[in-house]
Formats: sequence, structure tokens, C-alpha cells
Amino acid sequence: MYYIYVIQHTKTKQIYIGRTNDLGRRLREHNAGQQKATLRKEGKWVFIYCEVYRSKEDAERRERKIKQHGNNIRWLKDRIKNSLL
Repeated sequence: MYYIYVIQHTKTKQIYIGRTNDLGRRLREHNAGQQKATLRKEGKWVFIYCEVYRSKEDAERRERKIKQHGNNIRWLKDRIKNSLL
């Protein structure tokens, strides 16, 4: 299985959209500072939203679609607004 996920930082409230085949490992990497894009001195990253795909290609296509089109990010944020910190 492949996952598109949204995580949010507890201090800055910044969101990050990513893709993985292991959600637990990926969140540990973000919180351990192993990813340059999500390196923060304080606070932690928490899961907000996730989509599941059987195909790696479908997951990659969906991630690109969300990240490349501002309207898709706004639509996603509006859809999950009650889940955001």
C-alpha cells in the first residue's frame, strides 16, 4: 500500500504533504529531524490526513497533482479544516 499524507507541526501549524509506503517510519523520520524540509527545533509533526492507494503510480500522480496546483491544496485544506490544529 502507498499513502499520501498530510502532517502538521504543533508549534508553527505548517503543513507538509508527502508520500510513503510506511506511515509509522515516515512520521518518525520527520520528528527525528531526518528530513530537511521538516526540520524544526521545537514541537513535533502529527498526522492530519491520509489517502491510501494500491498502486505506487497512482500515489505519485496524486501527490504531484496536490502539490502542483494551488487550488487542490486549498480544496484539501478546506476539506480537512476541522482536523487541522
